[in-house]
Amino acid sequence: MTNGNQKGKRGERELAGYLTERGHPARRGQQFKGGADSPDVVCPSLPVHWECKRVERLRLPEAMAQAIDEAAPGKLPVVAHRRNGGDWLAIMRLDDLLELMVNSND
Repeated sequence: MTNGNQKGKRGERELAGYLTERGHPARRGQQFKGGADSPDVVCPSLPVHWECKRVERLRLPEAMAQAIDEAAPGKLPVVAHRRNGGDWLAIMRLDDLLELMVNSND
């Protein structure tokens, strides 16, 4: 297994821990095939398909395309990204963010 694969696994565990600590129990997903039934992180309390990227230089268009392609119906594709020493960032389509904001005001 490459160092990149190990870093990816650590990032997925770290994101799952981050979500869990904030009241949204999460775990690493099934990593053997990709797709809607195997997001990087599974968090049943949030309607999100998590694509976790723990890299210094994020290739955002490719990461977002992967999240969109693999998201199950009803799940929002979100790229969670963190660089060394940085904060976790959540990246999503603007239309999805606007829909969340409007629905939260209902």
